[in-house]
Amino acid sequence: MPLVRHRKVLILGYRAVGKTSLAHQFVEGKFVECYEPTVESTYNKMVVVGKDEFQLQLVDTAGQDEYTILPHSFVIGIHGYVLVYSVTSLRSFQVVKTLHNKLYESRGKTRMPVVLVGNKADLSPQSREVKTDEGKKLAESWGAIFLESSAKENQVTQGIFTKIIEEIDRLDNSYGRSTGCHLM
Repeated sequence: MPLVRHRKVLILGYRAVGKTSLAHQFVEGKFVECYEPTVESTYNKMVVVGKDEFQLQLVDTAGQDEYTILPHSFVIGIHGYVLVYSVTSLRSFQVVKTLHNKLYESRGKTRMPVVLVGNKADLSPQSREVKTDEGKKLAESWGAIFLESSAKENQVTQGIFTKIIEEIDRLDNSYGRSTGCHLM
């Protein structure tokens, strides 16, 4: 019987970018048209990635802006981050950059597993304010995975959470490999 591993992932982004919709679509398989703004919700789901089973705990946070002070609970005990912006909102893209910088500083500038998500990719090209290439470039500069999705159309929703689990494991397994430091 395979060992079930626990992973805690924080979903962050500006308000109304679809954080809750992505989490709900992933866990429940449904798109919720209307809901109250999130304060903070937690979702749990068993996920199989490769041959391994993971108890994934998603923490869906309230929308942040560039002035948000990140609480310690956003850093301590968190394995990975899904940073979400709306492709129809340049402001949400700018806020996600600030949030990444704050996390990076809070975590002591260590490598952190991140999936950057441009949500609402199903909306008309005329409403798009952030090009796909801009998202890709930002993710590359962070060493992160980049995906565009649609919570409404359930496009790439499963892939987001599979990728963050893979990224957590990739970084966990790479620690200490390239260092020349040995304890005597």
